[in-house]
Amino acid sequence: MKSALEIKPDISYKSAGKFEETRFEKIHNEIFKSSAEASVIVAQEIAQLIRSKQEKNKSCVLGLATGSSPIKVYAELVRMHKEEGLSFSNVITFNLDEYYPMTKENNQSYHYFMHQHLFNHIDIKPENVNIPDGTVSIDELNQYCIDYEMNIKQAGGLDFQLLGIGRTGHVGFNEPGSHINSGTRIITLDHITRVDASSDFNGIDNVPKRAITMGVSTIMRSKRIVLMAWGQNKADIIKRTIQGDISSEVPATFLQNHPNATFVLDQSAASELTRFKTPWLVGECIWTQELKSKAIVWLCQKTKQSILKLTDRDYNNNGMSDLLAQEGSAYDLNINMFNVLQHTITGWPGGKPNTDDSHRPERANPAKKRVILFSPHPDDDVISMGGTFSKLIKQGHDVHVVYQTSGNIAVTDDEALKFAEVAKDFIGEAGSGINFKSVIEFLNSKSENQIDSLEVRKLKGLIRRRESYAATRYIGLKDENTHFLDLPFYETGQVKKNPLGPEDIEIVKDIIAKIKPHQVFAAGDLADPHGTHEVCLNAIFAAMAALKPEKYMDDCWLWLYRGAWHEWDIHEIDMAVPLSPSEVLLKRHAILYHQSQKDRVMFQGNDSREFWVRAEDRNKNTAILYDELGLAEYEAIEAFKRFDY
Repeated sequence: MKSALEIKPDISYKSAGKFEETRFEKIHNEIFKSSAEASVIVAQEIAQLIRSKQEKNKSCVLGLATGSSPIKVYAELVRMHKEEGLSFSNVITFNLDEYYPMTKENNQSYHYFMHQHLFNHIDIKPENVNIPDGTVSIDELNQYCIDYEMNIKQAGGLDFQLLGIGRTGHVGFNEPGSHINSGTRIITLDHITRVDASSDFNGIDNVPKRAITMGVSTIMRSKRIVLMAWGQNKADIIKRTIQGDISSEVPATFLQNHPNATFVLDQSAASELTRFKTPWLVGECIWTQELKSKAIVWLCQKTKQSILKLTDRDYNNNGMSDLLAQEGSAYDLNINMFNVLQHTITGWPGGKPNTDDSHRPERANPAKKRVILFSPHPDDDVISMGGTFSKLIKQGHDVHVVYQTSGNIAVTDDEALKFAEVAKDFIGEAGSGINFKSVIEFLNSKSENQIDSLEVRKLKGLIRRRESYAATRYIGLKDENTHFLDLPFYETGQVKKNPLGPEDIEIVKDIIAKIKPHQVFAAGDLADPHGTHEVCLNAIFAAMAALKPEKYMDDCWLWLYRGAWHEWDIHEIDMAVPLSPSEVLLKRHAILYHQSQKDRVMFQGNDSREFWVRAEDRNKNTAILYDELGLAEYEAIEAFKRFDY
């Protein structure tokens, strides 16, 4: 069977990278600007395979994965079925894995996932769907796994296997230590895998400790393999898998020996590969200003020297001789880079009035700006830019904070029950529009997979809303400048959200048109565990693009901050706002007003620290990096990147 890479020109993968030398890499990979673009290409390959098999009157046997990586692939396949007539009548599927024990009806089961995202929306025959059964008794499990292997073999083997990858390097649930000859079996999940799944299960204590998984040998027998990875949190394991040695400690490295495997990545997941992170170590580069900045910061960190101490020898010994020859001397390179970084630092994030702004990140005029601070959840504002938020208010700007979603699913049942009981005791059933007795009864009898009632969701949203008011009042914002959009895409009552819709974009457009801002701050962190930040940012992009013809948008700048998961790299920062020790403390206290998110963070990703600790550590680390590069020493720094929309 030919892969999509061999079937040209109908379908082809196209790398977005500029540097084509890949001598460090041991697995073929293709890089795309976005997961959405890449997912469409993968879905097209699967569709073409299905159709080619149909023409020969043969079955098409697909190995399928779960998790966040393949969701957009499945959505595109569903679209092709509904709009282009793609039939799945000849398709037989085998899923990689399932938690154990796990009932099919549980909304955390992979059986539920696959039917929700794919099988319920296409014409596949139910008898052709094979998903490991998490209810098989432990006594019968060994034979069940043998039979699962035999069923794959009798179907003719896997024509195509779709994979994701875990931070441990697992494919399927083949955790570190899995043997290359392993078959379908029960396995104990690695702690990191369970931590990563904990937000789906409302805490690690609820994550199953075992799973049934296809083995490494089962996967390796597939005729074609496509592994997908999206986001910064996959970058380290992708580098280890593609560039490292084959080892059972990183089971995905076994794919280096597969004759027809492709890794399909977005730019964030590929960011640690040598050809992207340090391309000057691979071959000649086109030295853009951004690449020069990236290289010089890297050189300082590697040599443990400040910028102004770098020498010609440092450049020559670290793959940058062509840059040195182009610029003339280390002195010129160093001075230019020092000035670039120096000019990012400002204590005036809204611009400093009556001052030359030619070397400042923000304009001096207008001296008093209208500012919108978009916050995806009701705490991202203070977590990500609480100090800058405070400065903008103190420096006299007309600041508006806009919370895009209610954040209600991040409130635990225990927290909601506590508020409901206090409210019922204090005001009875009147005065809030919520029947607290009903809420208490619902929460006390709520089953494991039950979606919150509308009243419970309303209460949880009110909890987040009142915490936000408390935090913004502490920062110094007037209540009338605090806005809650409650975007409809979020209001499903589940972790899984609806796609961004025209109504969401229209709501964001309306608030921008009402305020007519000179500055917009938005969350540019796309690494949040369930994608809400990305959807919220896309809503802002779409709204601002639609409003671009408006005259007031000519004077509107968009600044992106990072959320709770990652910070901008030094070379990416366009505005660095220093914080004093008292401002760091003010920011901490503002974050702590979000009490429902303290102590038990429901959606913390792969970082077990509380949000206020993460924020403080990150801001202090940015200040340390500036100091080590030879710039002024500060207590902490909040960082922003300007985006040309």
